[in-house]
Formats: sequence, structure tokens, C-alpha cells
Amino acid sequence: MIQRQGEAIVLRVWPFQEADLLVSLFTREQGRMKGVARHAMRSRRRFGGALEPMTHVRATYAERPRQELVRLDAFEILSSPLSRPIDYARTAALQLIAEVLEELPEGVVDDAVFRLALAVVEEIQVGRVWMPVTYFALWMNRLMGWMPELGHCVVCGLDLRGGTVWYSATSDGVTCEDDRRGGSVALSAVAVGEAMRIFRGTVGELAKEAWPKERGVDLRRFAVETLERHLERRLASARALGRI
Repeated sequence: MIQRQGEAIVLRVWPFQEADLLVSLFTREQGRMKGVARHAMRSRRRFGGALEPMTHVRATYAERPRQELVRLDAFEILSSPLSRPIDYARTAALQLIAEVLEELPEGVVDDAVFRLALAVVEEIQVGRVWMPVTYFALWMNRLMGWMPELGHCVVCGLDLRGGTVWYSATSDGVTCEDDRRGGSVALSAVAVGEAMRIFRGTVGELAKEAWPKERGVDLRRFAVETLERHLERRLASARALGRI
């Protein structure tokens, strides 16, 4: 048995046998994993409020050879989303971060992804969810290698910088209007410009700007649909946000 300790983000928790809980984590050093918190439903001493989704913890756990589930021994809360006010929009936005991380391919270990999630969660506050969500979705596509190059048509090579581009939820790359595929959606020049600003700036800097829901709607849709295509599933939390 190997004893380990490291930073992790709690993604999801399920009942598991009698008083145990099954916990899905995204760890800084080992990526996504699942573990069993023994007797967590009876005693709060070792875990307390650390089992809420998107809580940043220092996890102590034990790995056994040839077993998929680790044994979770204790969590120390480093930061908790429940330390600040919560509403439906903020809950859905936090769930989106957790859902995307939980759906990442097995074996993805990326410190940049871990740092991105922590930085975005810090900026997701009541009344201020739309910019962090857009930022997260775009940057996840870039870090995972799924972000298409927005400056040129993937078919004819036409320079599209400064103009509208077209994308399809089922195909790679963006195109000019002449080469657009069936079912393509336009991404305006303004939206492309916003994407470039997001890739150049930090989420903390951009969070200082006014960003109502109407701002970046088409950019957010593009980023989420790109994530969904590569994750090969619809994101329920994105649908919940869309109903707000």
C-alpha cells in the first residue's frame, strides 16, 4: 500500500455501501481518480464539509496495487465555494467546471488544467458567472488541443482575421462563408476578438469588466459545443446555464 498526500478538487460524491461515500477527484499530480471515504456518512471528523463539489483540498489517501479505487483517509479544506454566497447560476457554473473535469480522458495529468480550474472558481461569484465560464471553456479547449485556429479557413486557407468565421459542431476548424459546411454557425468578428483577449489575459483581470449574459453568447456557445464534440457527450450543466 502506498500512502500519498496532495492537492485535489472534489468533483462528485455518491453513496457507496452502508455509510461510505465514493468520491471523484481531480488531483494536481495524478489527474482524475476515484476513492472511497469510509464511514463518511456517519462521521464528519475526517472530512467535514470538504466533500462539497469544487472544494479544493489537501487529500491524504492510500493506493493499493491493481485496485482502481484509492482509500481516502482525510481531507484538509484549502478553499471552499460555500465560503461565499451561492445561487442557481453560480451553482450551475461550478457544476460545469466539475462536469468537464470529470469527463476528461483517463490519464490526463496537467498542472495547467488544475490551475485554470482553481483560478476560474475563484472568479465565479453571484452575479458574475458568464465571463469565468466562457474563459474556462475556451482555455480548456486550448489546453486539451481542441481549439481550432480562428484566423484562417481550414478548407481554402483564406485569411479570416478581422472577419466572421463559420464553424460546425461536428467538424474540425473554421471556414469562410463560401466553404461553410451544412449546419454551420457564424462566429462574429467581435466574438473572435473577445477570444483573442481571453487568450492574452488572466481571468482575474477580465473579471473586472462588466460581462452580462448577453456578452459573448455566440463565443460561449462555440466553446461549449467544441468541448462537447471532443468529450462526446452533452454537458448537462451547460444546458442548465442556458435556461437562466
